[in-house]
Amino acid sequence: MEVEERLNEVLSRIRASEKSANRPENTVSLVAVSKTFDAETIRPVIEAGQRVFGENRVQEAQAKWPALKRETPDIELHLIGPLQSNKAADAVALFDVIETIDREKIARAVAAEMKRQGRDIRLYVQVNTGLEPQKAGIAPEDAAAFVALCRDELALNIEGLMCIPPFDENPGPHFALLAKLAGQCGLSRLSMGMSGDFETAIAFGATGVRVGSAIFGAR
Repeated sequence: MEVEERLNEVLSRIRASEKSANRPENTVSLVAVSKTFDAETIRPVIEAGQRVFGENRVQEAQAKWPALKRETPDIELHLIGPLQSNKAADAVALFDVIETIDREKIARAVAAEMKRQGRDIRLYVQVNTGLEPQKAGIAPEDAAAFVALCRDELALNIEGLMCIPPFDENPGPHFALLAKLAGQCGLSRLSMGMSGDFETAIAFGATGVRVGSAIFGAR
């Protein structure tokens, strides 16, 4: 199957999931996860009409996205992997959305860089819904206080929450928890769901799904 067919199939599944969940059409956005794929592999997806992409690593994204964004200026690039404070300047310069704000040190580093660079990028707080020690994200019980700190003290534009459920668990309860936390924080955006579970995520209220292998193929 060609990449355009795979992209269209994913979009069709998203629209069908919206309908099944009795949600208005086009309320869920697709973030095409292009990590590990080179510019030549990504270009056909751009040519097929996709404009929102996700990358896990700042350094990898720097090697391919500046040129791609010059070619197609309306690209929206999301950082969906963990951010180290020493990469905050590069991340703020390159990305339009950072979905992985997960601790005060990172929040402060991003706030300082946004002020220094004069950029007001959109941000999500990553929540570790499964409390997995090896995974980034703030604990669910700390999410509301952390969002308040980011908004009130640091004046950050937190627009939603993001999670990655444990791979060996039913993702539904994790998506439900994230939706509940977002409601408590007064946030309307939920980044949740990947290639294997994005339809479930949409049923639980996802507004953005991060899909890679179903579009690009196996890594």
